Amino acid sequence: MSDRLQVAQLRSVALVGHGAAGKTTLAEALLHASGAISARGSVDRGNTVCDHDAQEKEAGHSLFSALAGCEYDGARIQLLDTPGYPDFAGQALAALAGVDTALVVVNAQTGIELMTERMMHHAGERGLCRMLVINKIDADNVDLPALVGELRERFGKECLLLDLPAHGGAEVVEVLEQADGDSDFASVAAAHRALIDQIVEEDEELLAQYLEDGADPGAGQLHAPFEKALRAGHLIPILFVSAKTGAGIPQLLHVLATLAPNPAEGNPPPFWRGEAGGEAVAFAAEPDPDKHVLAHVFKIVADPYMGKVAVFRVHQGTLKKDAQLFVGDARRPFKVAHLYRLQGKEMQEVEQLLPGELGAIAKVEEVEFDAVLHDSHDEDHIHLKPLDFPRPMAGLAVETRKKGDEQRLFDILGKLAMEDPTFVVERHPSSNETVIRGLGEIHLKAKLARMAGQYKLEVDTKPPRIPYRETVTQPAEAMYRHKKQSGGAGQFGEVHLRIEPKARGEGFEFVDAVKGGAIPGVFMPAVEKGVRQALAGGVVAGYTVDDLKVTVFDGKTHSVDGKEVAFTVAGRKAVIEAIRAAKPILLEPIVAIEILAPEACVGDLTGDLSGRRGHITGTDSRGHGQMVIAGEVPLAELNDYQSRLKSLTGGQGSYRIDFARYAAVPPQLQQQLASRFELRDDDE
Repeated sequence: MSDRLQVAQLRSVALVGHGAAGKTTLAEALLHASGAISARGSVDRGNTVCDHDAQEKEAGHSLFSALAGCEYDGARIQLLDTPGYPDFAGQALAALAGVDTALVVVNAQTGIELMTERMMHHAGERGLCRMLVINKIDADNVDLPALVGELRERFGKECLLLDLPAHGGAEVVEVLEQADGDSDFASVAAAHRALIDQIVEEDEELLAQYLEDGADPGAGQLHAPFEKALRAGHLIPILFVSAKTGAGIPQLLHVLATLAPNPAEGNPPPFWRGEAGGEAVAFAAEPDPDKHVLAHVFKIVADPYMGKVAVFRVHQGTLKKDAQLFVGDARRPFKVAHLYRLQGKEMQEVEQLLPGELGAIAKVEEVEFDAVLHDSHDEDHIHLKPLDFPRPMAGLAVETRKKGDEQRLFDILGKLAMEDPTFVVERHPSSNETVIRGLGEIHLKAKLARMAGQYKLEVDTKPPRIPYRETVTQPAEAMYRHKKQSGGAGQFGEVHLRIEPKARGEGFEFVDAVKGGAIPGVFMPAVEKGVRQALAGGVVAGYTVDDLKVTVFDGKTHSVDGKEVAFTVAGRKAVIEAIRAAKPILLEPIVAIEILAPEACVGDLTGDLSGRRGHITGTDSRGHGQMVIAGEVPLAELNDYQSRLKSLTGGQGSYRIDFARYAAVPPQLQQQLASRFELRDDDE
């Protein structure tokens, strides 16, 4: 079989959606029905292909994305199973970079949830083919007609039934090629007609014929416009399955094999060619096996036995074992000693990977998350726009229980951060804190459990200092002369500078406006160093000063005593005096919060948010008795929110936060924080 034919037979599919929708069980059902595995595992027993990590087995849900493959109807289907809880969204969002199709799995019992909407949005933004798969159709207390109505209302009229459940969810009836039959709800004929009407709009000639004679086009005539509608987002199929019993699984496999896009039909990400800081030119990767290799790393695993494992998608060319590859702009290549396909935890060595294939390499330290791999000696400045992730805001300060384990702590945290784009580690010298940040309390607890379980490191935690910022509200000028004489050569430097506030989020700007050599150019980096030292240490309450412009416009030096250290001190002291004169204020991080909870709890939740200095920006029904509450609240008020939400909703609520902006803190709080800083300075 030719390489090009093999590429045309590839399908790459991500299973995404909210937690407990049954994605891992669905992956298991697809693998079993296609013959890839001889017996089905279960999440409860901890023996599924995709949830193979010990921590996942203990938790009873996915924590990481996992890759497995199968063959069906002549197609090779690559499945990426992803976590569904908002705290682990980083793994799910990264997986979208490796696929052409997103199967958004919806729990028939709970309906549209936070990650349902979020993953529909992100998959649409990436131009992926999207399909809605309603799982657990045979469960008790499900209202499938209402759920279909909610899906169409939420995601558009292009969401159309591709099949229907029958006999209490024991079977599924296909509606594209048949216009009658029995189903549990709706009319097969009506679903068939709606689907045909939507598909023929993609083919003018077929549409004209359809309108003229009124007869249904044949299956052969519908295939091409169906695929076109699917790829353009003009059609989002709704399919029904019971991953537990296997109902609808053969139909879903058939749809993936015959209608989902192959690598040549997908929407490749825009690569860029050009040096950093220079003009960049966008170009599309071509899924051509004969072109030079382009691949993108969308997952990193710190494996205790294999070392660093990089999981990637080949977008162009044929990647072969023993090839020489470059990482981004690196000038020195590395050799691909081993090349793997992944089947859960199993790493199957292969000789080559074609465009559209997902694979892995191990023990290559140069490879990082989001890296571009290529084999072109002539084009070493190839890169992708970085993947976009929510900003990790939930934090914990950590310290080792055992003295002497500090270096081990940093090494382990480095490995955890390497794997997860939404987990960051911060070191704050001013407070002597090591702070880990993630997408929520559950996210951070999972990291701590991994440190204790896999790496055998116990740590103590406490709430971190909130990342307040300082800024100024009006312009001011100041000068400072540093003069020191100690018997021998002295130190002399004088700096005159002006500060001005900048808009929120614009950061720091340093301008050298000195004329006539009043401060020799050789000393200007020292002045800037001193300014930056002052801004990093804070002036009002010990927090970083941001969003201001500093212009140095005059100064003095001395032919003998003018020294870098003198201008560093003068720059630091001058900017501190200017900030104190510029009506400084403290800023606090405000987060956008989205809470999904039972409708009966809305009053308690909105009252609780108001008591945390938050305000509600909107509420929206999600059906199934669920409501979404959107609002904004200071991050400082959310330290105990996970437990409070659990208490108020009886464990049925979930939430996610994203950084929104910085805003001025109330005057009383600013006074409290400033007083603590002054007391600490006095102690020191």
